[in-house]
Amino acid sequence: MTFNVKIHNYTVVDRLGTTFAALSDPTRRAMIERLSHGPASVHGLTEPFALSQQMISKHIACLVRARIVIKTKRGRESICTLRPETIKTVSDWAISYRQFWEESFDKLEAVVKEMKKVEGRDDTKHGK
Repeated sequence: MTFNVKIHNYTVVDRLGTTFAALSDPTRRAMIERLSHGPASVHGLTEPFALSQQMISKHIACLVRARIVIKTKRGRESICTLRPETIKTVSDWAISYRQFWEESFDKLEAVVKEMKKVEGRDDTKHGK
């Protein structure tokens, strides 16, 4: 049973890697932002960018590979639709680390407060 869990976790992490790679580019993030308002044609996604159609197609292909976007044909037009479940997977993964980071920041805050308290005592001893 453990074997299946490890494979499942590896698969999830591998998909996250692909998703994070796709999200790392500002053009692709802007496309995702546009698609969060509803489906758009490839032409519609091209308009706001000063990029060639070929570059836009590469960005869209990256989003499709990462399973963030679905591209379908509607007549002569290609329509892109956002797959929010992929973004939710990223969100769920990040949230799983939230408790760790909050606890780490709380510990750091306690250390900094203690250091300031000790520093204040040292200043008083030395007449500062």
